[in-house]
Amino acid sequence: MPRPSRAALLLAAALSFGVLLPAGAALAQVRLKDVVTIEGVRGNQLIGYGLVIGLQGTGDQLRNTPFTQQSLAAMLERMGINVADARVQTRNTAAVIVTATLPAFARQGTPIDVQVSSLGDAKSLNGGTLIVTPLMGADGEVYAVAQGPVVVGGFQAAGQAQSISSGVTTQGKVPGGGLVEREVPVNLRDFETIRLALRAPDFTTAVRIEEAINGRFGTGAATALDLGTVEMRVPPGFRDRLPNLVAQMESLTIRPETPARVVVDERTGTIVVGAQVRIDPVAITHGNLVIRVTESPIVSQPAPFSNGETTVVPRTQVEVDDQRGKRLVSLPRATTLKDVVDGLNALGLAPRDLISVLTALKAAGALHAELQFI
Repeated sequence: MPRPSRAALLLAAALSFGVLLPAGAALAQVRLKDVVTIEGVRGNQLIGYGLVIGLQGTGDQLRNTPFTQQSLAAMLERMGINVADARVQTRNTAAVIVTATLPAFARQGTPIDVQVSSLGDAKSLNGGTLIVTPLMGADGEVYAVAQGPVVVGGFQAAGQAQSISSGVTTQGKVPGGGLVEREVPVNLRDFETIRLALRAPDFTTAVRIEEAINGRFGTGAATALDLGTVEMRVPPGFRDRLPNLVAQMESLTIRPETPARVVVDERTGTIVVGAQVRIDPVAITHGNLVIRVTESPIVSQPAPFSNGETTVVPRTQVEVDDQRGKRLVSLPRATTLKDVVDGLNALGLAPRDLISVLTALKAAGALHAELQFI
C-alpha cells in the first residue's frame, strides 16, 4: 500500500475535528485581478416596483394589501379597463420589489438577471410572471426594464393535517429578464492614472502589488498610497490602449499576505485555522459536566371502596457525569500550521469543545491570532 502524502495526512487530521485548512495558502501565487478592483469600474444598484401575475391562488390578499389593489387597478386602467368601482378579489397577483445590478460598461440591450421579492402577504411566487417593471438608479433615471417568468428555488406543499416547505418561496429570480435601456458613460481615454482597490486591505500586499507592477512596466509606474489603494500611472504608450494595459496588469501574480485568524462558526461547529496562526507553550485540560434529569411520574390508585383519589406521584432521577477521564495535555510552541493541527488533535476533543479551548487560549494570550466568530 502506498504511503499517504504529508498533505493528505494533514487534511485528514484537520477533518477529524472539524477544521478546514487551505494547505499552502500562504505560499500561493494569486493573479492581481483576484485581489484588486479598479476604482470607477463597478456596477450600479437598480430598484423597481412591479407586479407578478399568474399565481395559483398564492398571491396577495387585496383586502390586506391596498397597494397591490391600487397597482392592479392602475395597470388595467392603462390598458383601457376601468375597475375603479369593482371589488376585485383575485389571489393571483402579488406586489414585488425588483432589484438588479447594472454591470460596468453594459450596453443597450444587454440582458441582466433581476431579483424579485414579495412586498405583501403572498405565500409563494412560484409559477408567476413579472410584468414590465422599470428599474431606476439612485438618480431616479430608468436604466433597465425587467419582465419574464419568476424562478423560485423553494417549494411548499400542504394537506389538511400537515404541510412541508423548503427554502424561501416569496422571492425568486428572472434570469436574463432585465434589458439595459440607458448606459452609464465611462471614457477610458480620460484616465491618466488607475487606482487599484484591494479587496482585503493590507500594507504588505499593497507593497507587493507595487513591486510587481514596477517590475513589469518600469520603476515609478505604481505607488502604494495606503493599505487599501495602489495608484498606477498610465504609460504614454498605453493612452489609447488602456484595456491592453489593464489586461497585462491583471495577469501579474503576487503572494498576498494572509492575517493570523481563526474563524469559528458555532452553529455548525466549523473551525477554519489560518496558515499564520501560532500557539505558545501551554498546558490544557478539559472536561465536561453533564447533568441528566429524568422524569418518570407514576399513577397512585386508591383501594376499592375507599375515599381516596387517583393522584400522579412525581419521580425524578438526577445523574451527574463530570467526565474526569480527560487528561492534562502539554502543547509545545507551534511554529507551523502542522504544529498547530497536531497540538489541537492531541486534545482529542469534539469541534464544539475545541471552540471553548480556542477561546480560553486567546484569553490566556497563548493564541497569536484573531479569533472571529460568524
